[in-house]
Amino acid sequence: MNESSVSERCGYVAIVGRPNVGKSTLLNYILGQKLSITSRKPQTTQHTLLGIKTSDGIQTVYVDTPGIHGDAKKAINRYMNRNARSVLRDVDVVVFVTDRTEWQSDDEITAEAIKLSKAPVIVVINKVDLLKDKSVLLPQLQMLQARLPNAEIIPVSATHGDNLKTLEALIEAKLPVGPFMFPDDQVTDRSERFLVAEIIREKIVRQLGEEIPYAATIQIERFVTEGKILHIDALILVERDGQKAIIIGKGGARLKRIGSEARQDIESLLENKVMLKLWVKVKSGWSDDERALKSLGYDDI
Repeated sequence: MNESSVSERCGYVAIVGRPNVGKSTLLNYILGQKLSITSRKPQTTQHTLLGIKTSDGIQTVYVDTPGIHGDAKKAINRYMNRNARSVLRDVDVVVFVTDRTEWQSDDEITAEAIKLSKAPVIVVINKVDLLKDKSVLLPQLQMLQARLPNAEIIPVSATHGDNLKTLEALIEAKLPVGPFMFPDDQVTDRSERFLVAEIIREKIVRQLGEEIPYAATIQIERFVTEGKILHIDALILVERDGQKAIIIGKGGARLKRIGSEARQDIESLLENKVMLKLWVKVKSGWSDDERALKSLGYDDI
């Protein structure tokens, strides 16, 4: 082992919590770039995603997970729960994200899952910037300490970056000594195709989260560079004809807007001119069919 590897620290950090507490926003801010898609709608994140940050002899491999939730009636919900829980078995640090003074049944489910992990736990109370009176946090702090007595607790704002340097320092101090697992310049384990599909899905969720919750998924059919232009053809799969009509919109207006917003983010991510074409197709029952989910890429566990 060379001298540099002796002083290096490297480890996996799971970011867990119920849906919509700001896990993906937290990861994006720490990384300084957008990898995980975000929206105000629950269950936006459906897959685990690694976000890798390397600096000053430390490599932190963050694992952004789907929100753990009790309402797991469909196969896709069970998949997301299994995915999030499986991560807890193999990480070096667990970051449990909660939301201000709120405590819901899904928070309790997550806390119980965390107790089965042997890794040290940091509880993050997110969105504290939205509290006018910070003293209302005291009962929440006491409750969390009682539930997870060995955990360290820190209030943050993932949106504004408040206290995130302190959080990173807490995390890094708990990482084991060891060589880096990824090249210094790698920021994720996911392919460009995956990230493009997630960007398109984000635009659908942001615009149509009430009508199309998790009933849409994306298949990249074509991903080819011709000259200086990257040509991407993507298929949006929904479960019902009504959902297809909603995504397309009157005269195709909604689909055009989704495509336009997605193309801008894709060009920013890939630093390349993009020609994006979108189609919508009905695939009935895909979100409650284990075999269909695997064929659509929901197989990372």
